[in-house]
Amino acid sequence: MTTQTGDPKNASDVRAVFERWLKAVQTRDLSGVTDAHDDDVVMFDVADPPQLTGVDEYRDIWENFFPWFGPKGVFEPSDLSIVAGDDVAFSHCLVRCVGSTPSEVEKPIRLTIGYHKIEGEWIIVHEHHSVAWELED
Repeated sequence: MTTQTGDPKNASDVRAVFERWLKAVQTRDLSGVTDAHDDDVVMFDVADPPQLTGVDEYRDIWENFFPWFGPKGVFEPSDLSIVAGDDVAFSHCLVRCVGSTPSEVEKPIRLTIGYHKIEGEWIIVHEHHSVAWELED
């Protein structure tokens, strides 16, 4: 299920950017994963390093992710929400992420993406991937 608020046209355009990025992740298309990203994208990730800046570092993270993800990996978003204004938008969702390593580890991911409309095109300028941290008693 997707909810969209704000400017309907912009929200629809942002959703299209998200869906292209998602398809690229699911098909392990590294060029497609980085395609709509700003050269100075900032990402907070679950893997090290926890913060990176720039599309080259962003690309490196995905190059390291794809072997873990493997041919049977799952990357399925749910509860996608998009809020879009005139030149800034955000999306957030939950992602079921399963690797194809022998242990097939499942990692429930929280994903927030920030977009900026530059010269009429929506560009991803920020990504935040996180996992829940369980406190021990």
